[in-house]
Amino acid sequence: MTLPPAPQLLLDGKLTAASNGATYPIVNPATGTEIGQAPDATSDDMEAAIAAARRAFDESDWSTDLHLRVRCLRQLHQALVHEKELFEALTTAEVGMPGFMMGAAGFDVPVEGLKWVTDLAEGYEFVSDLGVASPMGIPSRRTVRREAVGVVAAITPWNVPTQINLAKVGPALAAGCTVVLKPAPDTPWVACELGRLVAEHTDIPPGVFNVVTPRSNEVAAVLAGDPRIDMVSFTGSTATGKAIMAAASATLKKVFLELGGKSAAIVLDDADVASAAGATAFAACIHAGQGCAITTRLVVPREKYDEAVQVAADTMESIGAKDPADPGAICGPVISQAQRDRVESYLRLAVEEGGRFATGGTVIDRPGYWVEPTVVAGLDNSSRLAQEEIFGPVLVVIPHDGDDDAVRIANDSAYGLSGSVDSGSLERAKAVAARIRTGTLAVNGGVWFSPDAPFGGYKQSGIGREMGVAGFEEYLETKTIAEPA
Repeated sequence: MTLPPAPQLLLDGKLTAASNGATYPIVNPATGTEIGQAPDATSDDMEAAIAAARRAFDESDWSTDLHLRVRCLRQLHQALVHEKELFEALTTAEVGMPGFMMGAAGFDVPVEGLKWVTDLAEGYEFVSDLGVASPMGIPSRRTVRREAVGVVAAITPWNVPTQINLAKVGPALAAGCTVVLKPAPDTPWVACELGRLVAEHTDIPPGVFNVVTPRSNEVAAVLAGDPRIDMVSFTGSTATGKAIMAAASATLKKVFLELGGKSAAIVLDDADVASAAGATAFAACIHAGQGCAITTRLVVPREKYDEAVQVAADTMESIGAKDPADPGAICGPVISQAQRDRVESYLRLAVEEGGRFATGGTVIDRPGYWVEPTVVAGLDNSSRLAQEEIFGPVLVVIPHDGDDDAVRIANDSAYGLSGSVDSGSLERAKAVAARIRTGTLAVNGGVWFSPDAPFGGYKQSGIGREMGVAGFEEYLETKTIAEPA
């Protein structure tokens, strides 16, 4: 497997090692073996990145020169397209992501999304005329301007790093912001590779885009509190999102949060239960269940409960857990030993809560970090397995007693990120979907994931939206100007 050059920080336009030369290992989760060394960015490196981004925003014309931004982002898009095979190989090696995902969230869709948001910015109405009015008897012409927020700290997780990196960096840069990208220490290389492409294949000015890869949470935490940062855009756990929001409150900076999920797949009594259960079990296996929007609660009619459990179990058994480099892999490893231990603790909890395993229920004893795809039956929605985000290939099957009860169960969650509804009647499915308090919903197999569709959650699943026009506008401020008419 061919991998890119060794990862480096990008600071003020220069690719560099950490200031003290320190590194930490990058581990392939499928094998548990080291595949590279990441620069362990120091407090001095973080200071350099923030200062460079602040200077580039305040002193260059990046925020005002739309033509420059469009040209540079088109260059980055072309570089990504050219490096597609290298990026995909790196993602499989570093993230443990199966190759079939590269045609979707792994690579193709986020790269398409970069082009989409560049096209959007090129034609966007940054200035609009409200016309003449006479507030308080004074004839005035009002103009509304949309301007870049400023310096953005983009803090991203390890599960689908290229998608989330680009979903933040693309619209932020297109809006005219400057960026400090801080990836998860489990997956620093793909972020560093994005930095390398910016440095070597685009005309993006120094300081506009910076990549720092500290292993220390203490070093990374500086971003949320630093007054030179105007906005924090974070994707990750709800607990960390709360901490970031609290730290950002000291300077009242703008915060975008895309957090956890415990999404429900509702199957109504007139649906094809076997088909819906199989599709939900398949989805729960994708990338070992390491997706915030995956439906991990299967909510089915009580009278069809046993059938749904059996179909889900059969589906997961047929998928299994395979080497992500295998062309047939759907469920690869979890990202780390710590994550495997976390999932295993929930499997023990399932038994303690009175559940049973229709399939799976154990970790796999092999090199790397593996968990059997698991179906848990016998629990209700009050169980911790039904309420807490596990981030592993674990599906909980819950019975319902009609449409109202299904809606109640789906909404009985601290989260509200995604979900699905299946029915033999499209109108009935849409009526149920309208009552679900969640940010995205698939009805009868529809697919919402696309660069032009806003993504985000209700309740503790986050604040704001990513992708689509709404995602672009997260990185803009609104200014109203009045002049004599």
